[in-house]
Amino acid sequence: MASTLHYTNLLFVTVLSSVFLLSSSLSCSNYTFNSNRTFSSCADLPYLDAHLHWNYLPSVRIAAIAYRARQAAKGWVAWGINPNATGMVGSQAIIAFRASNGSMIAYTAPITSYDPAMAPERVSFRVSGLSAEYVNEEMIIFATIGPLRNGSVVNQVWQAGDSVYENSPQPHSIAPSNLESMGEIDFLMYLS
Repeated sequence: MASTLHYTNLLFVTVLSSVFLLSSSLSCSNYTFNSNRTFSSCADLPYLDAHLHWNYLPSVRIAAIAYRARQAAKGWVAWGINPNATGMVGSQAIIAFRASNGSMIAYTAPITSYDPAMAPERVSFRVSGLSAEYVNEEMIIFATIGPLRNGSVVNQVWQAGDSVYENSPQPHSIAPSNLESMGEIDFLMYLS
């Protein structure tokens, strides 16, 4: 009986250690982009298995970003900045998903309600170099944004949905991880 308990405890510790090591190895700081892009800073976001990488030029208030999140090929991801408040409504988003032909689509869309159209439209700041990739079951958005009106500190939001119908992202889940996917980030905080 005691040896069974010992093996059970040993198995539990081994599994727990493996999970810790795996999650540590998946940190944003260990990630290498296939496209040979490099970023000086990154943050592991607390929800939706998402990460934000960036280079920030404070003199012009411009950030080159890569937002990546684990997602099934039939789903969609979005990352954005809310320049006036916290939360989804009012955010200026970048949305990406795989089109019906298998290519990645990325575009901007202001989120003006809790039931947004999610259709391509201009946002309140300049976005250039916009592209997206689907690599190793992750969707990745690349963009250069700014100049940012609020400087280096912004309210960010990020999201993921399970389906796209006729190249239109469908509503996301209302699970806690979806509803809590927001926070403040300072692009200067992680500069080395």
